[in-house]
Order: sequence, then structure tokens, then C-alpha cells
Amino acid sequence: MSIFQRTSALRACSNHILLAATHRNTPARSLLHRNLWRNTSTQASSPKSSPSPSSPRSPPNPDALHQLSLNRQAARAAKNRALLMYSSAVIIIAVGASYAAVPLYRIFCAATGFAGTPKVGTGRFEPERLVPVENARRIKVHFNADRSEQLPWKFTPQQKFISVLPGETSLAFYTAKNLSSKDIIGIATYNVTPDRVAPYFSKVECFCFEEQRLLAGEEVDMPLLFFIDNDILEDPACKNVEDVVLSYTFFRARRNERGQLEPDADEDRVQASLGFSGYENAPKAEVRNVESAKSPPLSKT
Repeated sequence: MSIFQRTSALRACSNHILLAATHRNTPARSLLHRNLWRNTSTQASSPKSSPSPSSPRSPPNPDALHQLSLNRQAARAAKNRALLMYSSAVIIIAVGASYAAVPLYRIFCAATGFAGTPKVGTGRFEPERLVPVENARRIKVHFNADRSEQLPWKFTPQQKFISVLPGETSLAFYTAKNLSSKDIIGIATYNVTPDRVAPYFSKVECFCFEEQRLLAGEEVDMPLLFFIDNDILEDPACKNVEDVVLSYTFFRARRNERGQLEPDADEDRVQASLGFSGYENAPKAEVRNVESAKSPPLSKT
């Protein structure tokens, strides 16, 4: 007989004894009720179908173990795919940012007018802003044309100057001719002086920073559509400005290591054409590498 069966038999005997005692006194009757309630709750909390401690444990299901292993492998593969996607995204963003550094810099200069760079493509081309201010003084815009010594072109403006009103759109032309017997690709830079006028000098259409391919002996006209924003009248720094100079410089184009077109000239010459000659600019990475290679190593004491 098991321990559980013996315990049940003893509880049954005590219940019979207590039932006989209920006819004699009331305390025995209350004790009977307490014992009956305790036995009932004990039987309810311990189901009859619970296995005995000595019963053997069932062996694990091979199919369940195989499915668990497959689930773990799938979760690990999903984590690896997510890590690969995040890493690839970071690499792509870094490479794209390095390739877009030069165009973004030009966009920044064109949007802010930094260092004499005329504003291009900003939100100043709304129709109500392109209305000449009739009572304002006219500003004389002078046109200048330069070229690199390595570029066998003839580059000249078709007009020396144009007098414009703030808010008035004007059209000017430059002429470029290839004097060599070979096809040449050129690229132009520009700047405006004085510098304080550059934020208000906006160009709707121009040929700067774009590939200009001229065949041998070819001559082309290059249009320029621009206007001076009427906000210049509210700037105290531009109150006495009567003359503005717009300068273009053409260089022979070359492709850098990233495949982008850039002027084939010394960095100082290019920076001067952009109006940065009076600024201290950090040299390019390739220039720093050459200078560091030429500099002698420091001696150890």
C-alpha cells in the first residue's frame, strides 16, 4: 500500500470518529467540519491522475528536438541577414558621401553665396520676385573671361557690361573657340566681386561646372541668364555698390580617382578662380600625402 493510500485511510477513520462525536458536543461538530473542509481542499489540489515520483520520465520527442533546432537556426540566420544589411547600408552611405562631397560643396556655395559664389537654383525664382524695381538705381555688371594656359581655347565675353535693375532678368553671352586640332573638354569656374553682392546675384542658367566639349576648331556661344535679387536694396553693406564683376575661368577638364570631372590645374589657381585666393584653405588629401612623403622623418632623441 502506498503512502498516499495510507494517508487517505487514516483520514477516513478520523472522519468516522468525529461523526460519532458530533452527537455528544458541539465543539466536536465544528472540528468535524474543519477536517472535512481540509480533506476536500487537499483532494482538490492533488489530482488523482498525477504520476507517482517513482514513475519513469517519458523520452524526448526527436521531431520536437529537430524543430527546435531548425527554429534556432532560422533565428540566427535572420540576425546575420540584418547585420549584413546594416553594414552594407553604412558602407554605401559612406561611399556615396565621399563621391558627393564636391557637388554638395558647390551646392552649399551656390545656396549661401560663400566667397563670391553666385546663388543658383534657390527659391528666389518666384514670379513676384522677378519684377524690376523701377525707382532703384541701376547696377553695372561687368563680364570677365579667363582661361588656363593648358587650354588652347579662345574665351571672351560678347559684351563688356550690362546695366540692370534689381529684380530684372538679363541675358549675356560668352564665346569659346577651340584653337587646337583635337577635341577638348573644358570646365568653367566663376565668382562675383565684391563678395557682399554674391548672396544677391542669382543665375537662372549658366555653363559653369558642366562638361563643355568642343571639337577641333569649333566655336560656340554660351548663354548666361541672371538677375540681382531686389533684397540687395535692404542690405546696408550693399548701399553704395554700383559695379559688379562676374568672372569665368575655363580649365582643361580631367577625371579624378573617383571619375568626376575637375579642373586640370594647380589647386591655388582653381581656388583663385573661385574667389578663395584671400582665404586659407586646407590642401587636398593627395597634396597632404605628397607633402608628408617629402618631409623628413623626425629624429628620435
